[in-house]
Amino acid sequence: MANIQSQIKRNRQNEKRRLRNRNVRGAARTADNAARKAISSETPETKQAVMQAISALDKAAEKACSTRTRSRVARAA
Repeated sequence: MANIQSQIKRNRQNEKRRLRNRNVRGAARTADNAARKAISSETPETKQAVMQAISALDKAAEKACSTRTRSRVARAA
């Protein structure tokens, strides 16, 4: 455990960021998996699932939570 005030504050900030990033990354991962499943089963909702996945991946990249890019989904489509 840190005993320097600035490090204590840094630890608090890192924990908040970790939890926020975890939610964003999880949502992106879920959308990505749903899009891949829709693509493989060729359902009518495929286009909508792909668009949601691209949006979720863009949001995660915008918040610097993930390095995954939309090209992963676009290549699979």
